[in-house]
Amino acid sequence: MARLKVLVTRRWPARVEQRMAELFDVTINEGDQPMSQEALASAMADYDVLCPTVSDRIDAAVINGGDRVRLIANYGVGFDHIDRAAAAAKGIAVTNTPGVLTDATADIALTLLLMATRRAGEGERELRAGQWSGWRPTHLIGSALKGKVLGCVGFGRIGIATAQRAHHGFGMKVAYYGRRECDEATRAELDAHFYPDLNDLLRVSDVVSLHAPGGAETANMIDARAIAMMKPGSYLINTARGTLVDHAALADALKSGHLAGAGLDVYPAEPNVPKELLGLENVVLLPHLGSANAETREAMGFCSLANVEAFAKGASLPNPVS
Repeated sequence: MARLKVLVTRRWPARVEQRMAELFDVTINEGDQPMSQEALASAMADYDVLCPTVSDRIDAAVINGGDRVRLIANYGVGFDHIDRAAAAAKGIAVTNTPGVLTDATADIALTLLLMATRRAGEGERELRAGQWSGWRPTHLIGSALKGKVLGCVGFGRIGIATAQRAHHGFGMKVAYYGRRECDEATRAELDAHFYPDLNDLLRVSDVVSLHAPGGAETANMIDARAIAMMKPGSYLINTARGTLVDHAALADALKSGHLAGAGLDVYPAEPNVPKELLGLENVVLLPHLGSANAETREAMGFCSLANVEAFAKGASLPNPVS
């Protein structure tokens, strides 16, 4: 195996870093702070492989910064932060880490769903502030889940895993919108109803959970018009990409009461959170924790490493991004 020069842009789990150092001439961003665009561009001339994360913007200017990198092995399943057209034009392969973070992200979607519908964030803030006066019948009344409709926007691995948890665990009905209908076995298991029109799905859903990819095609797909289509008193959950939502319109709907609540784990310009949401009690805000458990983050690292190993051997890449 050729001892390739590899740049890892953020700290990875220790076991993965150790294995990578055994195989390659690896440089790790020990400071674990975001690298500048200039530093990323310079790396394109100094390394054979670039291993970025969702926090890195690998745009055309970065990709055209040098001619040495031949593989961008992304740590994560989403890749809308990578200019794939620019990479393809230079003959640079791009890989990701699908599958290994499905369960962890679905768990966070359910965490947000429960926190929003049962007003758990509001309750904890009240208690910690010393403002809880004791149990009473009308205190922080939320919404039950059994029999309610979960509408999944996107029904790939994570959307299906979220629906399975909601259906089997909480008795929710499942509806979904996507490019195509799911397979017959999944449809039968979940008694899932397919809506080919997004607006129709929004109208019938008590909770809308976003599982669509990022990119130009889906930017602001949940805008003011889409939010107006949602049921009064419904909820919005987003564990996919922050760019899917018009956050000013979401804030307006939360303030007016048209939406009862929302739960967000992703934002369009992370680590910045849309300021119009920060003062609202009826939105749960998490710091992009979708894949944040030890087992998943390690599995993501080894999945990315498998792509680098295959590249070094001249073998087929396990997870090429089409």
